[in-house]
Amino acid sequence: MVRLKLEIRADLENVTDLRPSSDDFDFFFNVTCTTCHETHPKPVSVNRLQEREVSGGKNTTAHFVWRCGNCKRESSAKFDPSFPVRPYRDSGSFAELLVIECRGLEFVGFDPMGTWTCNGNKGQLFEVEFQDGYWADYDEDARLPVQIDFKGSRWSRA
Repeated sequence: MVRLKLEIRADLENVTDLRPSSDDFDFFFNVTCTTCHETHPKPVSVNRLQEREVSGGKNTTAHFVWRCGNCKRESSAKFDPSFPVRPYRDSGSFAELLVIECRGLEFVGFDPMGTWTCNGNKGQLFEVEFQDGYWADYDEDARLPVQIDFKGSRWSRA
């Protein structure tokens, strides 16, 4: 088992606390088999609230169960329950978003698709849906333009 942490980097303008919009959020990751090193051609979705049974385990569950199309090995991943998803506040710098435990696979990419939430300078709540890694709006309360430019992500050992 390996514990991986996902760090993201974005430029935040007049907003803070970028985070998934709910606990029932689908994260989209690129996955690679650690046995044959085959990378799945499309992003896969992983949800913290949905668990699936791992075959061969006694009442073992995981948030993601995957059988490699190349070597047919079953692998799994489970969010670390002691590490909640953290809001992103460090504009321009990499910051930890989540930690996930992997068995037989590694996540190698991240796509920020889905609905996110952030706060304006005066507390206004915004729903964020990235278009090509970019989102913009106007904060009526603060009378300022707001935007987020998603710059990238990286995986590393936790």
